[in-house]
Amino acid sequence: MRYSVTPHQLDILLQEGEGTMLEYKESLSASFARELVALANTLGGRILLGVRDDGSVTGINDSNDLRARIQDIARNCDPPVQILVEPAGNVMVVTVRESNAKPVQCREGFFWRQGAGTQKLSREELRDFFRSEGVIRFDLSVNPRFRFPEDFDRDKFNAWLALSRISPRASIEDILINIEAAERSEGNLLFRNAGVLFFAREPRRFFNQAYITCMLFKGTARVDILDRKDFSGGIVADIEDSLRFIERNTRTAYRIEKLQRENIPEYPVKALREAITNAVMHRDWFIEGANVFVEIHADHIEVVSPGGLPTGMLPEDLGHKSIRRNPLIADLLHRIEFIEKAGTGIKRMRDEARDRGCPDPVYKATSFFAASFYPNPVVREHTEMELATNTFPVKGQVGTKLALSRHQVEILHKCREDSMLVDLMAITGRTDRTKFRHQVFGPLMEADLIEMTIPDKPRSSKQRYRITSLGEKILKQHINKGTTSR
Repeated sequence: MRYSVTPHQLDILLQEGEGTMLEYKESLSASFARELVALANTLGGRILLGVRDDGSVTGINDSNDLRARIQDIARNCDPPVQILVEPAGNVMVVTVRESNAKPVQCREGFFWRQGAGTQKLSREELRDFFRSEGVIRFDLSVNPRFRFPEDFDRDKFNAWLALSRISPRASIEDILINIEAAERSEGNLLFRNAGVLFFAREPRRFFNQAYITCMLFKGTARVDILDRKDFSGGIVADIEDSLRFIERNTRTAYRIEKLQRENIPEYPVKALREAITNAVMHRDWFIEGANVFVEIHADHIEVVSPGGLPTGMLPEDLGHKSIRRNPLIADLLHRIEFIEKAGTGIKRMRDEARDRGCPDPVYKATSFFAASFYPNPVVREHTEMELATNTFPVKGQVGTKLALSRHQVEILHKCREDSMLVDLMAITGRTDRTKFRHQVFGPLMEADLIEMTIPDKPRSSKQRYRITSLGEKILKQHINKGTTSR
């Protein structure tokens, strides 16, 4: 570090007044160490010895003893502060380099510059400082509350292991340590926060923010909620459940070519999967009062995550540069191929949207990061036409008509072979039998599109359901048209 302050430069510094990078001190007082670490923790700067707070020069005697005392104070900081001491007339200029090993402390604690003042960091400020500087990584930190094996979910681990293609020959503990989800200390297995998010029986016992909220709104305003689900089964399950929620609440067209049916979703599903995965992976997990949201509106889907862009990342860097806020979470997702190599997610989302005939996604970064996706206009036109025209009279209800959903059409397909109710429920992903009968299955029975195989014993354990001649006719109409709606 080589600097030389000329008389002209000194005059400018004296006229400038104290600020974030400039401190005046009349003598080498007990507070000097605080000023050193404060500048080192902020942007670096200069301390002018022999200058009063008002900028008037009192001067200070340059001596080897003074220089040695200054160097000793700098060396005794933790870590040592890099400085250059040089005279400028009768003022001693101490130039302080910004530390590349923040935070720096002296005997009295941690300090930083706020304007022209030096402030001691409170516990919360110190924690925020550590986070902003990347000194503390949420996902790599050990969780003292997690107990192995009591809080460990073996099924989640086995499912992750099967996707990762890691050989299961080693012990569970060895694998957890090798993938860095846990570490050994004095004979105990200590889980890191990332390991808790992936493999805990109940992740929200440890992190209340560990869930994804999916919402379906009426219209384009964020006012009337038609459907809402909170998913908190762990990172992998939450991503998958969020995608199923989207599939249930958006439309899909299909066409038949050479007896093969091709589904054409309204939105770019792979891009949405990437967006939700990125939201979980890159979110600021230190923000405890916010979680990831997936919002379905009439004209778009928005995926929102807390924390905005990581430090050092600018909006123009999207698609060109990648900074992993949570490297271990990213690695565990990469091992099961939920993400590819770093820095390609934005491009893949854009490419997938274009391949599916959808407009480019739109990204917005504030204290939150939002990715908005828009429907394929051709698919939307077809499905809206289907909703308007594919209606069928409901038996016994004058003036009432039924518009078939995608799941109802798939149920008709399934009922070409005698099928149990539980198999038909599986098509929709529903678990509530009463709601399934009322909302999906019952209307098909009332419209005489499916029937019981044992009609005189409706509660029989051997009961199956099959398509009727009317149901077959309606199904063939759908196949001949080549499209259907969700």
